[in-house]
Amino acid sequence: MSTRKPNPEDAFTIERHGDITVIVATPALERLKFGLEEQAAELILRPLEREEDPLIIFDLGRVDFFGSMFLALLIRCWKLALSRGGSMALCGVTPRTRELLRITSLDIVWPLYATRQEAIEAFELD
Repeated sequence: MSTRKPNPEDAFTIERHGDITVIVATPALERLKFGLEEQAAELILRPLEREEDPLIIFDLGRVDFFGSMFLALLIRCWKLALSRGGSMALCGVTPRTRELLRITSLDIVWPLYATRQEAIEAFELD
């Protein structure tokens, strides 16, 4: 059994689907230590900063909860996308994470899709 602490690199995988960037949160996100948010932000934001009209989908289907650090990262990604003419959506939101988004009123800020494919198709139609 590994006792290695999760790193920001373990918390996400980044995939490209044409012009769409899909950021998949892994279960390691739930164990990510406070104070590593800047490392996580750099991993995600740096490639997006070079894009015009970034289309970003966060797939949250593999996580059941997250804290304020991740919410702040979502907001930073969303602001980056908006400032560059793009947009952002979430998919695979579990009931527990949906409740957190509702409490923070972020569920009305970002489109929520049941599946990654639905989110990709919605971006492709725009």
